[in-house]
Amino acid sequence: MKLLEVLARNPIELPNTEGQRLILSDVTWEQYSTLVNIYIDEYPSLRMTYLNGVLEIMTTSNKHERLKKIFARLFEMYFVERRIDLNGYGQTTFRKEIVQRGLEPDECYCFGELREVPDIAIEIVLSSGGIDKLEVYRGLGIPEVWFWLEKQQQWKLYRLRDELDETKYENIPRSEFLPELDFDLLSQFRDATNQTESVIAYRDALKS
Repeated sequence: MKLLEVLARNPIELPNTEGQRLILSDVTWEQYSTLVNIYIDEYPSLRMTYLNGVLEIMTTSNKHERLKKIFARLFEMYFVERRIDLNGYGQTTFRKEIVQRGLEPDECYCFGELREVPDIAIEIVLSSGGIDKLEVYRGLGIPEVWFWLEKQQQWKLYRLRDELDETKYENIPRSEFLPELDFDLLSQFRDATNQTESVIAYRDALKS
């Protein structure tokens, strides 16, 4: 089924400008899954977040993609230098119908072999609003979520905790998986014009 045919049956106008957000209510799981299956591979800058019948569709900006890429390269250099066995999924779609949740992290990693859900998810946040992604991640059972908040120029880290009969995220000062990872140091190398030179400089800083 072609994309235009899907949209004709489910009248949804996608954002056509970078950094735009569209939020739709009363979207069924079947509609969401169909759109993901058709769109995500064809439009890599598209993100779809689903939570209990509400669908958020976003197109990412050049700035978002640049930050996502440089942070991924910096993190991966840290993993290599510290010989940490982490494997990445990139921005794979994770969905769980039983809890009516789904999304694509900007980056995500598993310790050791890739499994059904990652251990760490990373989000680059340029603007506020939209679906509460932490609530989506909570339903998917992702242990740690790291948000880069561009306006505040800082990282905000969360760890999933079991509390009585439910799970909740707790804001944490450092990753419990990687307690020696200095996010402030890493972030100093995000703005270089040449990403390769920036990653090499970060590697040198890790060795000093």
